Amino acid sequence: MADREVASVDDGRRAGNGRRSRVSMADVARVAGVSSQTVSRVSNGDPAVIEKTRQKVLDAMRQLGYRPNSAARALKRGEFRTIGVITMSLSSTGNVRTLEAIAKCASAAGYAVTLIPLDAPTQDNVRGAFTRLDELAVDAVVLIMEVHLLDTASLTLPPHVKVVVVDSDAGDRFHVVDTDQQQGARTAVRHLLELGHRTVWHVAGPEESFAAGRREAAWEATLVEEGCEVPPVLRGDWAPESGYEAGLRLAEEPGCTAVFVANDQMALGVLRALHERGKRVPEDVSVVGFDDIPEAGSFIPPLTTVHQDFARVGELCVDAVLRELRGETVEGGTTLVPTRLAVRASTAPRANGEAG
Repeated sequence: MADREVASVDDGRRAGNGRRSRVSMADVARVAGVSSQTVSRVSNGDPAVIEKTRQKVLDAMRQLGYRPNSAARALKRGEFRTIGVITMSLSSTGNVRTLEAIAKCASAAGYAVTLIPLDAPTQDNVRGAFTRLDELAVDAVVLIMEVHLLDTASLTLPPHVKVVVVDSDAGDRFHVVDTDQQQGARTAVRHLLELGHRTVWHVAGPEESFAAGRREAAWEATLVEEGCEVPPVLRGDWAPESGYEAGLRLAEEPGCTAVFVANDQMALGVLRALHERGKRVPEDVSVVGFDDIPEAGSFIPPLTTVHQDFARVGELCVDAVLRELRGETVEGGTTLVPTRLAVRASTAPRANGEAG
């Protein structure tokens, strides 16, 4: 009987071109011998449906090739089980690794991720990204962006969308998850001072970067606290080429025996420049980076660097989003993820000096 009914459904739902149109819930109900309401309850995983009936409905779905309309079910429930991510760059190690962690954690919780990359952090771009995510139906948004670059007072976000921000200075306007930039920088500088270096030079990131600013401020504050001279800042743009240019200048500074570089990519450029100018690392100059990218241990010499736990940042972003979606109160402010120093061969005691 079931086979004859399936055939009749197929025959009755074929269009003029011979292709079968979409199977409906009513079709499944007829084949299974149940009501459409029962099919709906099975589709939504209602535990109250008895097992024998559930199996009849599932068998009918398989026979007919029925696929539940997830979009319609999402609209009915008022949730889409999708998290949107807006990010400025997919070339940044931190952004990519944080995004990877967000995607993995979201998937484990049964959520998909929709990514919107931006060319520039303008209000129009951000508004456009939120509009697109609203059209694509997301429940929450993780914003990986320097919020201080926006005039957030005039930036209107969709009121029904929960927002969590990564690596920024959004203050109490949003919940922020960030690496403890200051702790990491202080650890790097103190490591070099404890090796007997009289001061530490700094290759900073771009002025508009919140992370770069925090690292630079912590570097300077640590030197002042320890009574050390504060050398002039050399500034780069996160790329190895800018680190190389800074390294050429550092090689000409006779008193430079230790350098804290704001990221590992620029540190790579510094190492190359020092090598080309005949400066040995770490015998003549010790170098510390920041990020602990996967390649850091393969630099020549292997790079001492501040390890950022990007996976934990991503996990905490998803956790905050899910708590908001459950109706829990997630206050504004910042959750900081601790760093640790990965000590390798690029740092050593100052020549002709004692550690401590």
